[in-house]
Amino acid sequence: MRFFVIRHGETAWNVEGRFQGQKDTALNEKGLAQAATLGERLAGHSFEAVLTSPLDRAKKTAELAASKCKFGEFTEIPAFTEINHGDWEGRLSTEVAEEWPELLRRWHTAPETVKMPGEGGESLEDIARRAVPAVEAAAKKYKGDVLLASHDAVIKVLLCYWLDAPLSSFFRFQVPNCSITIVEMKEGRAPRMSLMGDAAHLGGNFESPEQKGL
Repeated sequence: MRFFVIRHGETAWNVEGRFQGQKDTALNEKGLAQAATLGERLAGHSFEAVLTSPLDRAKKTAELAASKCKFGEFTEIPAFTEINHGDWEGRLSTEVAEEWPELLRRWHTAPETVKMPGEGGESLEDIARRAVPAVEAAAKKYKGDVLLASHDAVIKVLLCYWLDAPLSSFFRFQVPNCSITIVEMKEGRAPRMSLMGDAAHLGGNFESPEQKGL
């Protein structure tokens, strides 16, 4: 089976450089267009299932991406919800840098050592504990292609898992809005990447600007 892993389209908070986490932000106009374009790229493909984070930005992306596909069940999976950024949620990256300079520095240089501050704040290990069992269960349940819509941090943690890389590798991956990563799963073999963070369907050049609220 294969996972077609997509990150949600752009939101206003992506543009502003705010940490979104589990705040239920919506796609902006560009994000809706990105998701529709992704739908054109996937048009005619068959998916056994569409699995999505329950947050609106991921769910809407999944709906538009699968709109011209054949698919079976459409299921919200809480385990694929974005990392809880705790007290950082809704804050601009500049505000976080001002109030938590050392923690933000450590987040960008040794992310595996950071637990987000405040009530509910998560670590990368927390994401792995919920997201990895969810993809393992899906890999056992489905035989065909599965569309999986999620978020930057969750996808990067899953990439670490699939590539047998430590969580310290988290920022070695760049996952643009509405990009596709394809992971092939075969029993008795290590997962194989046939595509990673690809956003060719969105046009542009080979540069993908780094977002601030990540």
